[in-house]
Amino acid sequence: MKNNKLVIVGTMAFDEIITPTAESGKILGGAATYIGLAAAYADADIAAVSVVGEDFPEEHLSLLTNRGIDISGVEQVMGGKSFYWKGKYHTNMNKRDTLDTQLNVLADFNPIVPKKYRDASVVMLGNLDPKVQRKVLDQLTPNPSRTVLLDTMNFWMDLELAALLDVIKEVDVITINDEEAMQLSGQTNLVLAAKAIHKMGPEFVIIKKGEHGALLFYKDQPFFAPALPLENVVDPTGAGDSFAGGLSGYLAAQNTTTAPVIKKGILYGTTAASLCVGAMGTANLVQSSKADFLAQLQKLERLRNISA
Repeated sequence: MKNNKLVIVGTMAFDEIITPTAESGKILGGAATYIGLAAAYADADIAAVSVVGEDFPEEHLSLLTNRGIDISGVEQVMGGKSFYWKGKYHTNMNKRDTLDTQLNVLADFNPIVPKKYRDASVVMLGNLDPKVQRKVLDQLTPNPSRTVLLDTMNFWMDLELAALLDVIKEVDVITINDEEAMQLSGQTNLVLAAKAIHKMGPEFVIIKKGEHGALLFYKDQPFFAPALPLENVVDPTGAGDSFAGGLSGYLAAQNTTTAPVIKKGILYGTTAASLCVGAMGTANLVQSSKADFLAQLQKLERLRNISA
């Protein structure tokens, strides 16, 4: 029987976003939210593992369950407050300042993977404390064909490098941006950085370059996937998580991780990210149908077709 189970571990949160043209107010956010919504475009059996406070409304949880995402691994702490982040983007939307971060219930997050999903074929470790990511890995039952993906950031490289390296050695696919890749590897050249990270454990190293696309390094066969040129970027928040969601969802649906499948998965990730940035917060991922997603994917594939 095909195992298309995907376990997503990450934050579910309230975000407050300020761009040069708009302010969101307090809206739904968090890595697990974006990853889950993006992954739901693929035919995968998805479970989210996260923690929220008593203040997290049922309607936000329903957005996930309505997309077929199992939330039995989402703990709701009565009397607690949900993770909160507030940020302000600069004029070019490529840089942002964090104005406020409140960990709240996330500070004591002890992830519990539902028993039904402990044999998952794909595990997506969203950007979290690597000690939390390790707790997730320790709960999984053996599956020799499992693919583990990791997203992280320079914050954890500064604060928890030893714990992060301990997790990275268990990972098959790592997705980070170019600055993070250079910091993690100690290299200023991305090719050398990818080689150094590969030696840490991951077979596939994906370096995200935002509006310029993504680079895949696998053995000596680099692959470049451009981003879809967009007239209007409303809000870049969650684009990286949406990329991870599109990628991991596709891998789970295919139930195999080969170089060609990873490459197509990157196109799924890039497509999800391009939808994400078209509206504030998760709005576009919530509103866009599977048909909308596939139409956007076709645009991206045409962009790469040199014979068209």
